[in-house]
Amino acid sequence: MKRTNLISLLDSFPRFHSDAAVVETRGYRRRVLTYAELRAAAESWSAVLEGEGIGRGDRVVLWGANSADWVAAFWGVLLRKAVAVPMDAGASRDFVQRTVAQSAAKLILRDSGGEKISGLAKTLFLAETRRSGDRHSEGEAGREAIAEILFTSGTTAEPRGVVLSHGNFLANLEPIERAMQPYLKYEKWLHPLRFVSLVPLSHVFGQFMGLLVPALFGATVAFENSANPADILRSVKRERATVLIAVPRMLDLVRAQIEREVERRGWQEWFDRNYQAASGQPFVRRAWRFRRIHRLLGFRFWAFISGGAALATATELFFKRLGFAVVQGYGMTETASLISLNHPFSATEGSVGKILPGREFRLAEDGEILVRGENVSSGYWENGALREGAEGGWLRTGDLGELDANGNLKFRGRKKNVIVTPAGLNIYPEDLEAALKKQTAIRDAVVVPIHKGGNAEACAVLLGNGKVGDDGVGSAVEAANTALADYQQIRNWHMWPEPDFPRTPTGKPRLALIADWAAHNRLAENEQNQPSANSPQSDPIAKFLSGAPLGSLSSLDRVELLSELEQRYNVEINETDFSQVKSTQELRRLIRKANAQAAGSDGSRSVRYHYPRWAQREPIRWLRLFVYYLLVWPATQILGHPRVVGRQHLQNVKGPAIVVSNHITRRADIGLILAALPARFRHRLATAMGGETVLHMRNPPGEWFFAKRWAYQAGYGLITLLFTVFPLPQFSGFRQSFRFAGESADRGYSLLIFPEGEVNNSEDGRMAAFQSGIGLLAENLSLPVIPVRLDGVWQMKRERRRLAHLGEITVHIGEPMKFPPGTPPQEIAQRLESIVKGL
Repeated sequence: MKRTNLISLLDSFPRFHSDAAVVETRGYRRRVLTYAELRAAAESWSAVLEGEGIGRGDRVVLWGANSADWVAAFWGVLLRKAVAVPMDAGASRDFVQRTVAQSAAKLILRDSGGEKISGLAKTLFLAETRRSGDRHSEGEAGREAIAEILFTSGTTAEPRGVVLSHGNFLANLEPIERAMQPYLKYEKWLHPLRFVSLVPLSHVFGQFMGLLVPALFGATVAFENSANPADILRSVKRERATVLIAVPRMLDLVRAQIEREVERRGWQEWFDRNYQAASGQPFVRRAWRFRRIHRLLGFRFWAFISGGAALATATELFFKRLGFAVVQGYGMTETASLISLNHPFSATEGSVGKILPGREFRLAEDGEILVRGENVSSGYWENGALREGAEGGWLRTGDLGELDANGNLKFRGRKKNVIVTPAGLNIYPEDLEAALKKQTAIRDAVVVPIHKGGNAEACAVLLGNGKVGDDGVGSAVEAANTALADYQQIRNWHMWPEPDFPRTPTGKPRLALIADWAAHNRLAENEQNQPSANSPQSDPIAKFLSGAPLGSLSSLDRVELLSELEQRYNVEINETDFSQVKSTQELRRLIRKANAQAAGSDGSRSVRYHYPRWAQREPIRWLRLFVYYLLVWPATQILGHPRVVGRQHLQNVKGPAIVVSNHITRRADIGLILAALPARFRHRLATAMGGETVLHMRNPPGEWFFAKRWAYQAGYGLITLLFTVFPLPQFSGFRQSFRFAGESADRGYSLLIFPEGEVNNSEDGRMAAFQSGIGLLAENLSLPVIPVRLDGVWQMKRERRRLAHLGEITVHIGEPMKFPPGTPPQEIAQRLESIVKGL
């Protein structure tokens, strides 16, 4: 099928009307946009752009992380026949300013809470812009029309944008569409296919797999913006994903997380035995052999799609041996993502597949890959105009490759990365890196040139696995040298001082920064080599702490720090160990331990809390309401007969919401608040309770008398049934509790939280300070917060009475509040504390 333009993909959206098109996670909430809703949102964005004076050929900057709003705005730009200018969410202000000026963009669409670029173009916020009104068509766009300009330079030089037309993308999309036709009869049994994408939409590979390919057959794309491998595995299983789309670096992290899970669960012996036995076995047999691993990802999951860089052979082999398909492609921005692509079921190991139909391909004398065809960009946007690119239509990729006997392309490395030694010999860094990465003591390696006398020598910058010291890494370098030729020998190497290399948004190491650091170390290698204030060795942890000692942070304050550390270092930190950390030195050791994939190797284990999803299923909910109105409601009215003040504040609030209250007694507080809330909240309310208390009730000590154990377990079942209680731990496991709170809100449940953390045991009944965890939860869930105050209960508790005097107990309900994005959690907690005190 020969398409006219990319907008023709929108014509298929009505066919998938109610199927989920985009899924995104915002904080702990999950948002779903169907194909019908996505089409409507694109039309609305087109109307907004028309109102802003955007027309054919005008440039619009899209600056933000992957989201449903980004996708809708992108399609809205194309509907206006305008030109999208995607920008990475982490792009510097300076780079964006220069890009806006270079492209003469009329409008910037960006994430909420970000700063505006004043003086150059108007800024609208994606999630905050009201989209309404009718739009007027700008006519048809042909295949030659520009769809986007992708600025890839991040240097101090003037940005240069790759110009990509509708036809560039379609030249890659149409061969895939034709190749899929024989398989569509099977797709209906799996429909909708579900992708989890880790690649930024500002990257052409992310657009191709996250925007265009799914639209061909109504697939669902879930955006996972976390770089934490544990979050990635969790997202794959939660979304019942079929395919994971990632750059090689992320697949290395996923592999490491699976290996960590194997060790943590005590499966190492089973895994090693089956890993050896699976060699050469059929795909289905391998998948069955590793069904435990498949269970971790969900049984619908079957494939990894890798792009943006070369995938390590060891990682490719790892996933294939476990019974997963691994699809690799090769391309670049100038070719609208693709030049070659592997077949998912007949991929040649170590190759990036066969050249796609419809393009010419050849290798230059030095092995450089040259390509020509409709998918090749027409040129670059420089100084406000289009400058033609490839001479004679041939694009010189700057990459080196070779073809095997079956026509499969093998990537040899970047031509410009070739290190020419003083002896005139060429060293390809990829060869040295491959040898180093095979050593178990080395987690990752980058080989950079150290220039000397007009030539260069190779220098390896290494990340160790944390289990061995420098001597062990040195032995690993010696072992790698045995696999290399004499002129390739690694004679200079350094350990990178941080847990991970600095990386681009697509996970590639920032070679220039690493090379500069290596050159600096080379000059100073006879000195003590202490880090300078501006070097990568400067302490990053102190920046997070802002001078506050770890021991002074409350347990829920640590959620924010833990999240930031995991995001920065791409690790899963053991929460039990983290709760014991008192100094930055201990924290560094913990991060090294996580990077070494040794969580739990010292015998410690994160406490496993149970989150009762069964309590929110409809049959159980109806049973709960029956028991509640039969027993709990009458008991609350007879014993407490509470007076409710302020219920009118909830007239226009539908829920879900977060209800926060002071906490006086475990026995009465929940019942009194339930009685005070309108039925729409009361019937769907999940209550957070101290995690350690709940765990103790569910798993009482084995040495207790059996009747006492049964009584505690029965009590746990009863409070879970009647009040939908879930654990909110004080020391470890609180992030999982926050995730469960988000899931509950997605199911329409409001949340009851006691921000003091513990029951008030003060002598005068004064409220304790609200912990900042409530601020973090409120910000991430983006729900209205309903402040509630209980009066009169403390007097009953002090006098040990169960029957309240008439009019003694009052439940005050304040006006619901919403906090703008970016409000500091501590500020939210303090404001809520002040409001509850003032009710």
